[in-house]
Amino acid sequence: MNPTASRSSDPSRTAVFTGTFDPLTLGHLDVIRRGRLLFEHVVVGIGVNPNKAALFSIEERVALARQVVAPFPNVSVESFEELTVKFVRRIGARVILRGVRTLSDMEYEFGMSLTNHRLDPTIETVFLMADGEYSHISSTLIKQIARFGGESALGRFVPQELILPIVEKMQSEQPS
Repeated sequence: MNPTASRSSDPSRTAVFTGTFDPLTLGHLDVIRRGRLLFEHVVVGIGVNPNKAALFSIEERVALARQVVAPFPNVSVESFEELTVKFVRRIGARVILRGVRTLSDMEYEFGMSLTNHRLDPTIETVFLMADGEYSHISSTLIKQIARFGGESALGRFVPQELILPIVEKMQSEQPS
């Protein structure tokens, strides 16, 4: 957690934005920026997805995300390896914040929202539509751009602080 980030004592004023954030994109940052204006505190919860091969370790993703959100005093970053609703409950929040880019995202997120609500009816999900500028961005796209030499274009998709770490990580994973 950011030392300067203060959590609200009212759980309904704290939102948790979860994902793998591998890497964090400008689309993610847009949701964080907008969410921090709607809630007293936003926790970026960086989780582990056993079905995805991560580019960055969870510790690296947390450190990079903390660097990116440092200018926002009401945003903190934590890692978790449990069900989202358990994480939300554990940190004392009652709102899950989600960004939706496309209709297929909405279908997936709707199913997750219903599941989370069945697991814990006291937790609500709030959706923010992606800004049109970011609706096509995915972590997979970022990795493809970086892998195939588009590092000069990365600034259109990820925060500036992440360009060098992404390029270095992709180069270190390339076979010699």
